[in-house]
Amino acid sequence: MSIVSFLKEAGEKLFGGKEAQAASPAATGPTVAENVATLNATAAKAIEKYIADQNLSAKGLQVSFDGASSTVTLRGEAPDQATREKIVLSSGNVRGVEQVRDEMTVTQQSEPPAKMHTVKSGDTLSKIAKEAYGDANAYMKIFEANKPMLKHPDKIYPGQVLRIPSA
Repeated sequence: MSIVSFLKEAGEKLFGGKEAQAASPAATGPTVAENVATLNATAAKAIEKYIADQNLSAKGLQVSFDGASSTVTLRGEAPDQATREKIVLSSGNVRGVEQVRDEMTVTQQSEPPAKMHTVKSGDTLSKIAKEAYGDANAYMKIFEANKPMLKHPDKIYPGQVLRIPSA
């Protein structure tokens, strides 16, 4: 098991707004605890859908969300290390998520775990590639390692966490 940290204010906006309003207690109706449980389940489903939308899957994937600690917990069996890491990143690069507790296993361990890099203001994939590999032109390796979350090499943002595979 590992815990990966993310910037809570950065990432895809999958939930918020209306869900946050639902957490306020009503004069009649569900209790605050029931509202919180419903919101956590709704957020978990949104994250699970986002993972599926990225064409990522794991056998028996279970996604849970704890809004009090802004933590996503992942369970299941990923087919390989790269898919596992992409599922973790898809879950963590969501606005409102601060940590991902990775309890997944891997069916086939074929590659070493990648390093993770949190994008800072002024970063480009070329700059990150220069730091990681000594070659700015190796930016496509990072881009490919982060597909389908990245759609274009120029579309990264501060706070986003990227996979940096070994050279």
